[in-house]
This record gives sequence, structure tokens and C-alpha cells, in this order.
Amino acid sequence: MAKYDISKLHPVFVRQMEALAALDIEAVMKNYTDDAVLLRFEGVSVGIEAVRETFTGYLTVKPTLVELQEYIETEDTIFYRAIMNLNGEPEHAFGTLVVRDGRIWRQTAGFGG
Repeated sequence: MAKYDISKLHPVFVRQMEALAALDIEAVMKNYTDDAVLLRFEGVSVGIEAVRETFTGYLTVKPTLVELQEYIETEDTIFYRAIMNLNGEPEHAFGTLVVRDGRIWRQTAGFGG
């Protein structure tokens, strides 16, 4: 399994992981465009305020990156699989970030094996 030096990955991904680890909603929101869309099995968050509401709830489970299992990027797309701690319990996570103008424009995110 590949080991990744997080600090050498796409700067948007690095900023997002740091903001989540800090449980800093303002830092998280700086990573998103005003017209961002977050697509999850639980629903779709359209626009910056809906994304803020989703992440405000997500931060209550204190997400922490345990292990980045797979990661690939192009100039504008990041695809990953990771193990995250949510409320202290490991959870498999996966997602895609589509970047526009240095911020997240479209995101898919999910949890499960």
C-alpha cells in the first residue's frame, strides 16, 4: 500500500485536511467556491451556505485522517480513499474534489467499506 506525504499533495487537499483536523469551519469554508456543490448519499448541498451547514454538522463528529489509502490527482480533480476517525471510530471514506480557481467547486463524499 502506498504511503503518502500529505504535505506534498494538491494544496487544496492539504488545506482541507488541515482545516478538518483543526475543526475550523471558517478554514473549511475558505476552501469552497460560492457556487460549490457537495454530493453525498445523504443528499446534495448546493451553494456555500448549504455546504457550510453540512460541514458544521460533520465537524461535530471530530473527523481526523488516520490513513490515506489511495490518492490520485490531475490539475483540477482529486480522487481519494482514506480511513477517518469519526467520534473516535475508524470509518472508510472516499471522495472526489473538483477544483476551480484554487478552491473546491464540486465534491463527492461517502463512507463505508
